[in-house]
Amino acid sequence: MDSKNILVVEDDVAINNLLAKICTRAGYAVKQAFSSTEALLLLEKDEPDLLLLDLMIPGLTGEALISHIRSELALDLPIIVISAKVHLESKVNVLALGADDYMTKPFEAEEVLARIQAALRRYGTATGAGRSAAGIYVFGELQLDAPKRRVLLKDEDVALTGHEFDILHTLIQAPDTVFSRERLYELVWKSGYYGEDNTVNV
Repeated sequence: MDSKNILVVEDDVAINNLLAKICTRAGYAVKQAFSSTEALLLLEKDEPDLLLLDLMIPGLTGEALISHIRSELALDLPIIVISAKVHLESKVNVLALGADDYMTKPFEAEEVLARIQAALRRYGTATGAGRSAAGIYVFGELQLDAPKRRVLLKDEDVALTGHEFDILHTLIQAPDTVFSRERLYELVWKSGYYGEDNTVNV
């Protein structure tokens, strides 16, 4: 396997070492950071192929670090959050900021590796959706600019409602994922599914 570089950002030494061991045994090269300050130094020195990130770390929060990576550093790398925060709002928030996946603690080694492989596969695939710049996604002739909430098709603006944009944003971030109607309601409306809605049908 072509060795990929993974940066683990986690302030709990035991968990950081465990994640490093899981990745190393799978053939990945690993660097470890225990704060956002350490993480930024490593990111600016040598961009990794993937980032495993806890949210509750010293210095910048994990959420702020994701935002900084996407908007300030403009780095195009997969970010997988591994956090003890289990609320849906936390998950939706970090995905909207630019994270690619979200896992909750405790975790199994097999799932960590499966998600790493899936994220690297998505970023390494020439076809399908990809992020060409911070918050900008391209899928064929369709381009979605998340910070500006703008969608272009063949360089022409596409008029969408707020919810339509949010649905498209959710789908384009995970092109290999099948979302149920109920799941889209949870992610976009931040509530449960209460019956038919033409926005989802369309």
